[in-house]
Amino acid sequence: MVGIALLTLVPGALGGSESATRGLLRALARYGTLPYRAYLPPAAAASGEGLPSTVVTDYRRAQTMPERMAAMGQATLRPQPLRRALEDATVVHYPLTLRIPTVHQPSVVTLFDLQHLDLPQLFSRSERAFRAFAYHRSVRGADRIIFSSTFVAERAIEQLQLDASRVRVIPLGIDGERWSPATGPRERFLLYPARRWPHKNHARLFDAFALLRHTHPELTLVLTGGGEYGTLPPGVEARGLVYEAELLSLYRRAAAVVFPSLYEGFGQPPLEAMACGCPVACSNQASLPEVCGEAAALFDPSDPEAIAAAVERVLAEPQRWTRLGLARAASYSWERCAAAHEAVYGELL
Repeated sequence: MVGIALLTLVPGALGGSESATRGLLRALARYGTLPYRAYLPPAAAASGEGLPSTVVTDYRRAQTMPERMAAMGQATLRPQPLRRALEDATVVHYPLTLRIPTVHQPSVVTLFDLQHLDLPQLFSRSERAFRAFAYHRSVRGADRIIFSSTFVAERAIEQLQLDASRVRVIPLGIDGERWSPATGPRERFLLYPARRWPHKNHARLFDAFALLRHTHPELTLVLTGGGEYGTLPPGVEARGLVYEAELLSLYRRAAAVVFPSLYEGFGQPPLEAMACGCPVACSNQASLPEVCGEAAALFDPSDPEAIAAAVERVLAEPQRWTRLGLARAASYSWERCAAAHEAVYGELL
């Protein structure tokens, strides 16, 4: 039996890694052929996404990030009760990177990015130290390490001196039933679905949007995702965390998605937008060119004029970018993602 250890999950607090993990769980529940069990923390007792699950009551309840740190510290100091909870698993996968608890069975770890090494200036000294200790230790102790992009895999092999024979690259999937086009007209707003984290580069986007408003005064910019924005520029609206149905509606109605992130280990939002028929202008950094290919208008995210020019390109030819995007999104399948994960588990069973 394959155990999926999710004890460090705090619902709504982990951004893209949580979305990717939930997608994988749904895919394994739908397409998987092996026996599975998800091991969940008390704060996320309903997060199995269709897999058989066990709530590990010995794990400390954590509903905020500080509580998460306290729970992880306690679990590291007292792993035995948690190990007993997972003892029926033959292989244990940690899709949220942290090997909590460490176990004696063969293990698989997913590492989404190395942002703390590639963009250290965006992290506090304490956060860099935590990631260097916890993430690197988890990865080096695993029998297999899964990356969602070749970009991150190659960086990890180089920077962490990993044995390439233990590394597997498995792109994430896009659910074409959840994300699909509509027939209604597109409206005159741009969409950026991203939390207000430093690497999401909102400041340069606001500069680019001000340039666009000179030639498109009717254009507005809609932001989704948590975080504090302070005073927003004219024409910018922050909706905060939104339900999936609202995000789907925005993808289907937006004139374009603009994604100026400085760093992504994979980057699902551009593909979700493409699957909904929305034209995409996207950063050319990290994994994003690998993921988007030629289906997005790529730009230098440090240059507001380049961002604005790329948005102008997709606004000028929306049908072309919609066609390219739909084809690109269709090439990312959760069924293939689940099958590739099962192949990794099979190596260790």
